Amino acid sequence: MATPVVTKTAWKLQEIVAHASNVSSLVLGKASGRLLATGGDDCRVNLWSINKPNCIMSLTGHTSPVESVRLNTPEELIVAGSQSGSIRVWDLEAAKILRTLMGHKANICSLDFHPYGEFVASGSQDTNIKLWDIRRKGCVFRYRGHSQAVRCLRFSPDGKWLASAADDHTVKLWDLTAGKMMSEFPGHTGPVNVVEFHPNEYLLASGSSDRTIRFWDLEKFQVVSCIEGEPGPVRSVLFNPDGCCLYSGCQDSLRVYGWEPERCFDMVLVNWGKVADLAICNDQLIGVAFSQSNVSSYVVDLTRVTRTGTVAQDPVQDSRPLAQQPPHPSAPLRRIYERPSTACSKTQRVKQNSESERRSPSSEDDRDERESRAEIQNAEDYNEIFQPKNSISRTPPRRSEPFPAPPEDDMATAKEAAKPSPATDTQLPVPNLEVPPRPPVVTSTPAPKAEPAIIPATRNEPIGLKASDFLPAVKVPQPAELVDEDAMSQIRKGHDTMCVVLTSRHKNLDTVRAVWTTGDIKTSVDSAVAINDLSVVVDLLNIVNQKASLWKLDLCTTVLPQIEKLLQSKYESYVQTGCTSLKLILQRFLPLITDILAAPPSVGVDISREERLLKCRLCYKQLKSISGLVKSKSGLSGRHGSAFRELHLLMASLD
Repeated sequence: MATPVVTKTAWKLQEIVAHASNVSSLVLGKASGRLLATGGDDCRVNLWSINKPNCIMSLTGHTSPVESVRLNTPEELIVAGSQSGSIRVWDLEAAKILRTLMGHKANICSLDFHPYGEFVASGSQDTNIKLWDIRRKGCVFRYRGHSQAVRCLRFSPDGKWLASAADDHTVKLWDLTAGKMMSEFPGHTGPVNVVEFHPNEYLLASGSSDRTIRFWDLEKFQVVSCIEGEPGPVRSVLFNPDGCCLYSGCQDSLRVYGWEPERCFDMVLVNWGKVADLAICNDQLIGVAFSQSNVSSYVVDLTRVTRTGTVAQDPVQDSRPLAQQPPHPSAPLRRIYERPSTACSKTQRVKQNSESERRSPSSEDDRDERESRAEIQNAEDYNEIFQPKNSISRTPPRRSEPFPAPPEDDMATAKEAAKPSPATDTQLPVPNLEVPPRPPVVTSTPAPKAEPAIIPATRNEPIGLKASDFLPAVKVPQPAELVDEDAMSQIRKGHDTMCVVLTSRHKNLDTVRAVWTTGDIKTSVDSAVAINDLSVVVDLLNIVNQKASLWKLDLCTTVLPQIEKLLQSKYESYVQTGCTSLKLILQRFLPLITDILAAPPSVGVDISREERLLKCRLCYKQLKSISGLVKSKSGLSGRHGSAFRELHLLMASLD
């Protein structure tokens, strides 16, 4: 292995006092590289913006030290596990507690969010791994196999697998579809502290206290390579976003590794002590470390770090920025993850035997949630980070700027560049100092708006309408008091068509309401469908969805064809209503439908059973038709994509 070249490319960004007592855990937001969450012995979870001195928000509610914290990918939710075994999930945008999850019998050592579904995995000192559905406030599945504390959990990029590392010197891979262990990776001779999936290939990296990093092939389930000789226990590893290399946060240094064959591309001295977490943003690697109550953050300029190749850079160029080398794999790519399909469906139907794992909300839970608070300590930073996501963006999102290098590095670079080259030296190539072009400046002149493919349910102005159209063209002096009838007549001028539409809709709703008052829900839904107006169907489903007990099997046969139409609508509110109704049907009736269809035929004549069998066959046929539509839309981004991926998860048993 070639001796790595030490380059001067790192600096300390800041140091803060994060808690009133010792810091016990912390995590960086991987999407932005700018959000930091810390857990302390003071039972609090504090949120910070990197390179800003003040705490943004402080989350309370735990009654014992916070041992593990984790942010989800969009950085909208945070989960924290305590020494007592309790887990709490907060919604950062709403600044409130979302869920309290109980079930572990010892302190929480590791947590991770599922990349697509609303699930959380937790590993504990009690050796158990649990998968939680944070919507239903319950444990979906429990994985057993480790004999000591589970120190790290990671979901695969496609959400199908879960990797776990433990103090028993093993790494295990769990299949979320089958609910069982796929493979065990022995080989480490010390506790395994961290695991990380390759962003593209079927490859897994694990770091251990035995000062080794191992790479595992997830197709052949065997070791690819092993890197030895780390200066201390490996606590933090991170793949480059394009997968060309692996960064290892070592004792006071950052090392860059390749695995086929195993080699060290580069090493950077960083005086960060025991680094706890790493993130990458704007070609900069952000590392955070903690000691007692202090948290320090460091920056490494990745443009000056060798990430590919086999030969280290010449020492003469240590202080000069390196040209970005195109990433190229050193070996043929393995199988690629298929995103965004998920496969946790079967775990949702597992029956739990433990009373603590299927607890319904109780007065104790309500009390816990009342005692949990989100104290916003810096309103300006909080609004800047979290609140813009709730409104419609009128301009492209502002990308965070790279952290500037300290003046010492800039002066050293300038002095090195100003030195005259000796006549006997070979002339070195002049580095390209051109400033990359800035993105075009967005002017305030509005561009002509095209009607969106999906019309949002919450918007600042109606689509295709202007408020000025409803006002008189010429300003006419108004009397002191305007009669309501006169005001309505002025508003209606030029809008006869809209008035007719609204009047017709009101009449249709009155018709449905008259049937609804008789108590026959099925007949009222049939009447709404017969009107052939989706807006009426949406209004009715919004009422029925609020009370799940109103749903019956014969109602599903009528509603499912309408749901298929709603899911293809261009109106966001229609799609949301369709998703909510389909989710209720899948949760309440899909197990019943599959069980009835799989049951052997009965002996004798049973009219009610035959009718129920016909309804189940009809529902199954309709669900199969809808499943193709759901699968095609599961690749969408935003709230729509999340809803369709969740439905695809629930409908996986139909395939």
